[in-house]
Amino acid sequence: MPRRGKQDQKDDFTELKQFASVEEVDRAVQKLQSRLFDVQRLKTEYIRYDDQKVRNVEYNIRSDILEIFGRNSPEFGEHRDFRIFWATGGVVVSDVQRQALEAENQSEFLRAIPQAEEMLNGLINRLYEKRNDLAILPAAQTRVAFQNLNLHPAVASACGDTYRSGHYREAVLNASIALVDYVRRNSGQHALDGSTLMSTVFSANKPLLAFNDLTNKTEKDEQEGFMHLFVGAVLALRNPRAHALFDDSPELALDYIAFLSMLAKRLDSAKRV
Repeated sequence: MPRRGKQDQKDDFTELKQFASVEEVDRAVQKLQSRLFDVQRLKTEYIRYDDQKVRNVEYNIRSDILEIFGRNSPEFGEHRDFRIFWATGGVVVSDVQRQALEAENQSEFLRAIPQAEEMLNGLINRLYEKRNDLAILPAAQTRVAFQNLNLHPAVASACGDTYRSGHYREAVLNASIALVDYVRRNSGQHALDGSTLMSTVFSANKPLLAFNDLTNKTEKDEQEGFMHLFVGAVLALRNPRAHALFDDSPELALDYIAFLSMLAKRLDSAKRV
């Protein structure tokens, strides 16, 4: 049976773990399932109760619970002193008594293994509940999608923290400001701003940065099209959020940020004319 140590008066095991994504929960489940398999192998491989392998399994369980749920969590508070089995000691005066005591300890150890399995399965089921809660929340789903986006570094560094913290208007604003700054750096036009900057840098007639060789109408149309997209990023995304409060949803903010990232990536391929 697991034995609990005395709780330090300064400890407060009331901090519930807040998982950021379904993926984070899945990684936690995978860890605990590995520990569950470790416990089951102690029985199938006929490991003795006093073998170091048992201590290793117990340590890994305690360590993973700490890592997954946190030091101040109820889960760690309950299982921080976890042991599969506490051996019974006693005065042994003969080999017969020693063998009898060892046999009793081994028998008790094997009977304790299902309790350890039940404990781990309980934690795994708790994680599955948290996973289900995350999966049905649109904001949580978009946070997972945001983490999976391959954003341009300039955009990612500007809006990552604000998006993950739920400040979606600020995330879009920061991403659009980052794009404007990136255009300035690549073009050298630090004195220009907004739509004037974009129309000057990406002009179809006399661009400073070109997305192709501009040798025919199709290529000039592409250049002009991207110019309008960059202008639109300023007029439709940056300017309104810089001057008014917008209630951007997590889904819409995700789409806007992905669009701004695409423009930044396309800018990387542009060449000076």
